[in-house]
Amino acid sequence: MSFPGPLLLVLDGNSLVHRAYHAGIGDRLYDDRERPVWALRGLVGYVARAAAHLRPDAVLVGFDCPESSARKLEWEGYKAHRPEKPADLTEQLAGAPALLRAAGLCTVVVPSWEADDVLASSAAAARRAGWRSVLMTSDRDAFALIDETTQVLRVRNGGFDEAVLVDADGLHGVCGVEAGQYRDFAALRGDPSDNLQGVRGFGAATAARLLAAFGSLDAAWAALDRGDRRTVGDVVGEPAADRLAAPGVREIVERNRNLMRMRADLPLPELDDARLPLNYLTMRKALRERGINLGPSLWALVGNVPPPRDEDQTPELRPWVFRRSLSSRRDPTPGQLSLF
Repeated sequence: MSFPGPLLLVLDGNSLVHRAYHAGIGDRLYDDRERPVWALRGLVGYVARAAAHLRPDAVLVGFDCPESSARKLEWEGYKAHRPEKPADLTEQLAGAPALLRAAGLCTVVVPSWEADDVLASSAAAARRAGWRSVLMTSDRDAFALIDETTQVLRVRNGGFDEAVLVDADGLHGVCGVEAGQYRDFAALRGDPSDNLQGVRGFGAATAARLLAAFGSLDAAWAALDRGDRRTVGDVVGEPAADRLAAPGVREIVERNRNLMRMRADLPLPELDDARLPLNYLTMRKALRERGINLGPSLWALVGNVPPPRDEDQTPELRPWVFRRSLSSRRDPTPGQLSLF
């Protein structure tokens, strides 16, 4: 990223707690009051390792509002199929914002909105202030936010070592679309994890071909409206063109686009309120009260120098490697998708 401004690291707290929960469920760590802490420990580890890699000037963590959802009010089927979360996951999700605030991390929960909206609003605020931003999440929806000042650090199965840092060039390389086309791309495909049906026959390759040829869904529909179905069929095949023109399809896709649109105007703390370094003693005290001891791995958050290798208890930080496909075997299985 060549843009020269300060760097804001923004993390999707819900998605990363889910990742950490499943990654650490085999160990099932508890504090001295028998409260589960393994997902909380993993979340703080994600923050610490990302800070060590990126050396941000400020860090902000966003969470979904647990009480209400504007998207569910808009469409009652939104995420309606998801099974009830395990009690120990729910407990750690509920406690994560308070723990991070006690540790000194700038933490945002906005009534009725989701962590995705906090990411979008933070990226917009950073851009207005002349900052860069990196958005850390396991959710591909954030790809729609990529631009010349914004990258996405996507965490996949395998943890931080399997994360990929995606910019505009990388997104086109793995999805075949520009960031500005990503919401149309996702709306066509649908999102099973959010209970959003797509258009039958429009997988990633077909959706990308359509958008590469027409630029947007609206332009493809305009071609259909003027009777130019042959041009659309030449790009995606006659069966897919027929499905795109079928009654009710536009309403389904428009619903998806509306629900996938992220708010970029939520009220947020000032960027200076999220600046590093944090107070080491405050952070250590808050974490130790929950039985979390990370020691030297917190160095990038508290303004210390990197510890000597023989004192660093975290795994070696590997360079990011771009994959040719985002649908590798390490991505969530269909059963896991319901949790994200």
